[in-house]
Amino acid sequence: MSIPIKIYPATEDHSISFRQIHTSDNGRIRYRKVCELEDKPVESSEIGRAYEDADGALVPITEEDLAALPLPTTHTLEIEAFISASEIDPLQMGDAYYLGTSGAAGAKPYTLLREALKRSEKVAIAKYAHRGRERLGMLRVVGDTIALHRLLWPDEVREPAGVAPKEKVTVKPAELDLADTLMETLGEVDLNDLRDEYHEALEELVAAKVSGATPTAEPGERPAGAQVVDLMAALKESVRSAKEARGEEAGEEAETAEGEAGEEPEATVHELRGRKKAPAKKAAAAKKAPAAEKKTAAKRGGTKTAKAAKAAEAAEAEPAGKKQAGTKKAAAKKTAAKKATAKKQPGKRGTRTAS
Repeated sequence: MSIPIKIYPATEDHSISFRQIHTSDNGRIRYRKVCELEDKPVESSEIGRAYEDADGALVPITEEDLAALPLPTTHTLEIEAFISASEIDPLQMGDAYYLGTSGAAGAKPYTLLREALKRSEKVAIAKYAHRGRERLGMLRVVGDTIALHRLLWPDEVREPAGVAPKEKVTVKPAELDLADTLMETLGEVDLNDLRDEYHEALEELVAAKVSGATPTAEPGERPAGAQVVDLMAALKESVRSAKEARGEEAGEEAETAEGEAGEEPEATVHELRGRKKAPAKKAAAAKKAPAAEKKTAAKRGGTKTAKAAKAAEAAEAEPAGKKQAGTKKAAAKKTAAKKATAKKQPGKRGTRTAS
């Protein structure tokens, strides 16, 4: 069965491209194709291909030479097998295209292949020619369309030898438990909600420049350079930040993991309520304290002064006779108290002892 198809790009690049200019006068910098032997620019129609060998010699390869090569997939897309998508290494995934039919004759086989892929829950592995090369591809169903993903050939994927850290590192159960907590806190995400914030900021910058306005955006914080960090502290901070970003309240939940034998627990996660706002409250309380003390002191002083004033007024209001009587009674009481004291204590002479 053959299906006449057309290939349409399934992705697009939104990158903002720049031109090189001469900074002194904003003149464009252009690259020209110049022949080294003649030292002059040449037209695209005069440019061909050549292979450079190890000695630097150039071997011309013409379009006729390429057309004569045995390339059976030049005008077709040949399906080799049907496999599970999980068998494909994501490292092999490349550009994506949509496949459409070329004419009404391709509608029936196109639909048959699409429905067969849906029912089998598999993908098709195919070979096809594109841009002068035979390529490997994967066919899968996207809605009502068949999509083609370009795959790298297996020998084009490099081995990761020597990339992983060579240092011997021990990961403790407590660290893994905290990492699990972070993963659960972050949870899942809808990829449609993610956006290129740098691209948006760059568009705003260009728009401001075009309108003649001065960009007001403040530069973002630059990531700190490589440094040795406390992994447990970093994980705890990541968990706290993730919860705040998701709008979750930091509860009194704690995740405690026991350490190795003979050691204290390695990690305890305490999510404190309102952790960030505490310094502000303390500062406010510190500012209010002196004022509160002054007010309290003023109240106390005011109370004492008021009591003294009332006593003075009462004293002045009493009749002269009462004042004298009160004075005599007080004097009599003092005299009686002195006599009683004198009786209780022996005289100074009687207290001496013969030696």
